[in-house]
Amino acid sequence: MIVVHHLNNSRSQRILWLLEELGLDYEIRKYQRDPKTMLAPPELRAVHPLGKSPVIQDGDTIVAESGAIVEYLVDRYAPALAPKPGTPERLRYTYFLHYAEGSAMPPLLLKLVFDQVEKSPAPFFVRPIAKAIADKVKSSYVLPQIRQHLAYLEGELSTRTWFAGDAFSAADIQISFPLEAAAARGGLDGQYPNLVAFLDRIHARPAYRRALERGGQYDFVK
Repeated sequence: MIVVHHLNNSRSQRILWLLEELGLDYEIRKYQRDPKTMLAPPELRAVHPLGKSPVIQDGDTIVAESGAIVEYLVDRYAPALAPKPGTPERLRYTYFLHYAEGSAMPPLLLKLVFDQVEKSPAPFFVRPIAKAIADKVKSSYVLPQIRQHLAYLEGELSTRTWFAGDAFSAADIQISFPLEAAAARGGLDGQYPNLVAFLDRIHARPAYRRALERGGQYDFVK
């Protein structure tokens, strides 16, 4: 039995989705973020030293990092969710598996951090300085980076239905989280119709809906 150590409102939601797409039996062990810090609880460190989610246990095997988990599950249980090796689609698949966290997520995380800086309590004489710094970093670097990535991804879907090609693959699952995060707080709206249509397609998938029912709180989908 596969065990998913699942944190609310996190990347682990897409691992539940993948497992539902694969039709595998699995158990969920749920953890809740600290409401003040939004960090994972210390109990997760008993599973993996970094104390982050997702982590899965498959027998004696423990796998962390969502990209590694996706590759492990697809290689072991459902090779059909990846294009055939040696094809252009397989290269695109591998690229987007790594792009999702390596390139797409960092500016979104930076925006989250600087948004929190603006909102965090501070002495009255510090608050305007902190806000000015946060505004400057966001306007000069973070927001332009997010827009650049969204424009790039919008173009990638202008000639194909899914990111690896015309067939749905695990790369679409992997890239779903940064796109959902961008829709929630990064400016992904109607000016990116291909990305909006992509989110509509994945949110309509029965396996996606089942994963939401099992996973609990996930504020990136309304």
